[in-house]
Amino acid sequence: MKSIIEFQKKILVIMEFIVVFAAVNWEKTLFLGVIVLDQISKMRVVDSMALGESIPVIENFFYLTYTLNPGAAFGILPNQRVFFLLIGVALLIGFVIFYPRLNKMERLLKFGIILGVSGSIGNLIDRIQTGYVVDFLDFKVWRAIFNIADVAIVCGMFIIFYFVAFRMDDDGKIKEARQ
Repeated sequence: MKSIIEFQKKILVIMEFIVVFAAVNWEKTLFLGVIVLDQISKMRVVDSMALGESIPVIENFFYLTYTLNPGAAFGILPNQRVFFLLIGVALLIGFVIFYPRLNKMERLLKFGIILGVSGSIGNLIDRIQTGYVVDFLDFKVWRAIFNIADVAIVCGMFIIFYFVAFRMDDDGKIKEARQ
């Protein structure tokens, strides 16, 4: 119990730092915040659970289940480590090259891109270290077990899809907001 309280205190200190830093630059705060929270949560799972262990948080609905995923989301493309490393590095390089252009983009699109890239980097860190991604969020309403980086990737891709589908015209220009 004491270790859980100490862990929660550390998380609160990190969150306070992120909130203060967010006032300065929300984009960098979001980017670093996703990666830090993802990595801290994974370290906590690895340090405190046995592989395969499942702890009920909300009985029959939500569990913390420690698994190692050798593939992409939902376990697709298992054991394709080199492929995922190349994709992750390409995303990172692309983000670094095109980041200055993000300042000219609408905030919603920028938000989606940053979520997707930071989530990808969170999983890339795992793949570089071990060849696997640590997954632990286990909602029993579907079979997939995932992590914070996966949530960021999915939310980011949803926002980008929404923006492209509903906020851009056929010429790739941003539609004017309706009055």
